[in-house]
Amino acid sequence: MSLPPFTPRLIWSVLAAAATGLAAGSFVLTAWLDLHPCHLCIFQRLLFMLLLPLGLLAAWLAPRRAGAWIGLASLPFAIAGMATAAYQSWLQWQPPGSISCMAGKPGLIEQLVEWLGQRLPDLFMATGFCEDAELYVLGLTLANWAFLAFATWIVLAIRALFQARQVDAD
Repeated sequence: MSLPPFTPRLIWSVLAAAATGLAAGSFVLTAWLDLHPCHLCIFQRLLFMLLLPLGLLAAWLAPRRAGAWIGLASLPFAIAGMATAAYQSWLQWQPPGSISCMAGKPGLIEQLVEWLGQRLPDLFMATGFCEDAELYVLGLTLANWAFLAFATWIVLAIRALFQARQVDAD
């Protein structure tokens, strides 16, 4: 008995399911363990929430060229998420008290998260500091896991795009 091939539709469906689980998991863990997400955490949550519909659309439209374009459109969001998670991981690796994410003037991420937090505080209110690693799972912080999740999205999305391109060429 062999496994079914990893078609672009299957890859995009798995990615959409993973984005759903990661976004929902961030809400559940925050409430259940009384975590205090920072601006970068909330921004990563938002990016997973944006990747979800893109993954679903790419899966639905996979046999058509539009599916590839939607999938391609997801890459900048995943790259931004990976960069954000890498920066947050770097902040968390610094000696305690040596660096803080709270600088003088808020950047674009902080402004966006503050704006969203004012409108939907249950989903987007930032109450923590980026350099604090409140939870470790298998020795990695949530920012480390987010980095791996965004990196996986990028790798699998590129695979799906190349497979879709090969199907078009055949």
